[in-house]
Amino acid sequence: MNGAARILMLKGAGVFAALLFSLICGGVFISAIGKDPLQIYLQMFSESLGNPYGIGQILFKATTFIFTGLSVAVCFRSGFFNIGAEGQLMVGGLCIAVTGFSFAGLPSLLHIPLCILAGMAGGAAWGFIPGFLKARFGAHEVINTIMLNFIAAALISYLVNSVFAVPATVHTPPVGHSAELARLESLFSIFKGSPVNFSLALALLAALFVHYVLSHTRFGYELRAIGLGSRAAECAHMNVGLLTMTVTTLSGALAALGSANFVMGYKHYYEIGFSDGAGFMGIAVALLANNRPLAIPFAALFFGMLDYGGLTINTLVPKELVNILQAIVIIMIVLSMKLMDRWMPQFEKTSLPAASNG
Repeated sequence: MNGAARILMLKGAGVFAALLFSLICGGVFISAIGKDPLQIYLQMFSESLGNPYGIGQILFKATTFIFTGLSVAVCFRSGFFNIGAEGQLMVGGLCIAVTGFSFAGLPSLLHIPLCILAGMAGGAAWGFIPGFLKARFGAHEVINTIMLNFIAAALISYLVNSVFAVPATVHTPPVGHSAELARLESLFSIFKGSPVNFSLALALLAALFVHYVLSHTRFGYELRAIGLGSRAAECAHMNVGLLTMTVTTLSGALAALGSANFVMGYKHYYEIGFSDGAGFMGIAVALLANNRPLAIPFAALFFGMLDYGGLTINTLVPKELVNILQAIVIIMIVLSMKLMDRWMPQFEKTSLPAASNG
């Protein structure tokens, strides 16, 4: 086994150990409230992974997590800490809904791409703001993106309740049938009744696209370069300010695509609170995947399973326990990555072949 394979196995073992330790810690909390951890975990896994409906629910939840995870990962790889995927997701979702019901009657081949582009434009515009503030004024992105989440929530609450109001509801008018994404049950009967839809295919294509951009283009190389050190990137004549604005705009567009899963593929309207923390969950997904686009779908599936699995046991344990488990997973993953960063250089030295004396 070569050195690269051994290093990959070591990283995988670190992630597995972090997940296992997280489940053990979660078991301690479950025991503390007088419940059997093994029974709770068995029910959670059997109800979520043990039947096609549960798998469909996991895929549905994971779809949005893939988009928000990609959004966060792109920024993290460039050294920009994007905490604003939640707001970008909301703004993009409203743009999709407005386009969906305003142009009802268009052919689906035009209406669906138009809605997707409108959502991407809304999310991109919301993502551009913190990038511009960072590049132009040096404003800290964490504060800006968090505040923009609150602004987005307040603005959309006003628009949905006052401008696009449907009486006695907290959602917009429904999008036209021409803007709806078909559910996977139309092709695979085993998913009958579950909301997973064709936005899942869009999410997987987005992961492939982001991987290609980051790994095989000059733009991706420059993003990774400024993530490693903006001062060094400037010395290499890279326009760090322009790259920062570009990556936050791209990040906003990716996050916004996650709302198509709900607005176009499930409820077919924008509903206040639909995201339910999916933007923040993107941070956990990106961390678990170590900001690797091709690993993000797998990380999203794991958190999708935790999210839906938590619903299957909410009559047995408080829902806060699932939140605690998710938090422990994040902490353990971050800790394992830090330990890998500390041990990896020494391990790589021992993995190198001995130098020849000839």
